[in-house]
Amino acid sequence: MTEASQTSSAAWTARSLKSVWHPCTQMQHHETTPLLAVSRGKGAWLFDHEGRRYLDAISSWWVNLFGHANPRINLALKDQLDRLEHAMLAGFTHEPVVQLSEQLSARTGNTLGHCFYASDGASAVEIALKMSFHYWRNTGKPDKREFVCLRGSYHGETLGALSVTDVALFRDAYGPLLGKPHITDSPDARQAGEGETAADQARRAAAALEDLLNERAGSVAAVIVEPLVQCATGMAMHDPLYLVLLRDLCNRYDVHLIADEIAVGCGRTGTFFASEQAAIWPDFMLLSKGITGGYLPLSLVMTRQHIYDAFYSDEVSKAFLHSHSYTGNPLACRAALATLQIFEEDDVLNANHVLAGKITRAFGTLAEHPKVRNFRQCGMIWAFDAQVNDADTSFARRFFTIGLESGLLLRPIGNTVYVMPPYILDDNEVMHLANSVQTVFEKALMS
Repeated sequence: MTEASQTSSAAWTARSLKSVWHPCTQMQHHETTPLLAVSRGKGAWLFDHEGRRYLDAISSWWVNLFGHANPRINLALKDQLDRLEHAMLAGFTHEPVVQLSEQLSARTGNTLGHCFYASDGASAVEIALKMSFHYWRNTGKPDKREFVCLRGSYHGETLGALSVTDVALFRDAYGPLLGKPHITDSPDARQAGEGETAADQARRAAAALEDLLNERAGSVAAVIVEPLVQCATGMAMHDPLYLVLLRDLCNRYDVHLIADEIAVGCGRTGTFFASEQAAIWPDFMLLSKGITGGYLPLSLVMTRQHIYDAFYSDEVSKAFLHSHSYTGNPLACRAALATLQIFEEDDVLNANHVLAGKITRAFGTLAEHPKVRNFRQCGMIWAFDAQVNDADTSFARRFFTIGLESGLLLRPIGNTVYVMPPYILDDNEVMHLANSVQTVFEKALMS
């Protein structure tokens, strides 16, 4: 018997609270809001040490695409373990990183032909910001060093990523350390006026950006955006038209477009890359989260040939100066290759279209609930805003706690309840999900 199998969930929770500092957490809240001590995972479910199961309706922070302990990804990793666990990528290369780069580039029609690797989403954002600035310096435009982000945007919590994040909770604590971005209007469809469409709001937001670029384009290096869905600000969804207009503006004003697809890529919005729905390609494409199927930390930045060429020189100072020890880790790359193979073998994008229809229909009653506002869906993301008193600041924690008691793992963002499940739910799990969300929602409103 292993220690894990002999120890209760309560014991692991107690030990964790003494030794682990948990992310994005006020640790004092765990005096009343429980930690969930996970023993194992299988498919869409997580299990604690007593065998209780919890439907992982947020894909373990948006990363798990094809279920926990997926046999095909497991098999690929076991094979890779016997071949190569890690080798530095500076001065070396290996088969998994080459194959992954080639396959991802092919998915862009080779428009984005070079991949630079890191471990997490915030690091990918840092890389793109540095790469954009350095490109302009290498090409004789060193004054282009400013960045533009959307109102309510979130791109990570390292200092560079926080500098293009407009979420007060994250920025305020570290404001003195951060750069000052230009913050432009969001195309969030919820901001459309009476009688207006999401496309109208997209045009208005693009017009505001054009006003900014008309004044500051000579100093702006890049605009960064989460295509189609601004996730951490409350699943703010926008019309693909905004991306079309944004690409045109960046072209006309000679500004880079950075597409942060860390959360919205890998099929999450209905196409493999969210940008595909606007038929545009950015100058920098950022991937992480689902790229390894939720198995191992990996992120990457894809970019265009002319950007790569601007760093190609016999001068070391013109090289892109960024690295970390685990760049392009073979195990993580192999997990990503197994993930891409599942996309192909299972025709996942078409299967997700069918699955999304079933989930949307199952949520039909909830969407009509009198306390539900702005029920919305994009690919495999669903969200709605709970109509609660503005003074009610504990809704999200109540919902989370009641959800665990009901065998459901959901973490609302403020008053926004969202569902972002793995792509493998069967019909019974779809109905269980819809019924559970409605039950938990009603309990959270009453408590």
